[in-house]
Amino acid sequence: MGLRKTAIAGFTLGALLGLGGAAQAQESAADFFSSMFSPQSQGMSGRPQQSAIPRQVVQFTARYAPGTIVVSTKERRLYLVQGDGKALQYGVGVGRPGFEWGGAKSITRKAEWPGWTPPPQMLRRRPDLPRHMKGGPENPLGARAMYLGSSLYRIHGSNEPDTIGQAVSSGCIRMTNEDVMDLYERVRVGTKVVVLR
Repeated sequence: MGLRKTAIAGFTLGALLGLGGAAQAQESAADFFSSMFSPQSQGMSGRPQQSAIPRQVVQFTARYAPGTIVVSTKERRLYLVQGDGKALQYGVGVGRPGFEWGGAKSITRKAEWPGWTPPPQMLRRRPDLPRHMKGGPENPLGARAMYLGSSLYRIHGSNEPDTIGQAVSSGCIRMTNEDVMDLYERVRVGTKVVVLR
């Protein structure tokens, strides 16, 4: 790995976690690379990632129409309702303290390897961020993104599977690249998304 790739990885991790300070970003870059080369993290190339939270069919008795996505931020789980008392469950990362939200939205756009334009609110907090980052394996949005209404929030992939099951985002719902690609193929524009706090 060259110095340039190390710097990019440090930036990417800092962008995702909202870290400040060069020393902290450098430490995070080291952590990022140690996880990147472990068997559990293959996201930089778009290859499957393992998560500590397996995707599985579970019992789901809440009354939502089949095809609805329900996100439980307390459980840090996303459910794709199947009907007949079942749902497909995924592990997710959710908004960190101060960035939690709830409500009903719908998917208004889907994108593969999306570009990332930090919103003005994020740029005020992190003026060091780029104004735009093209899509690809190093992009914080990962392999797929599903945009939620006119909000700033998305369900998107992540190249950091260790963050799944944690509250670390700026409000977006993040998944492993493998899981977000699976969900992406199962839902369409117009799908209802319910986020429960």
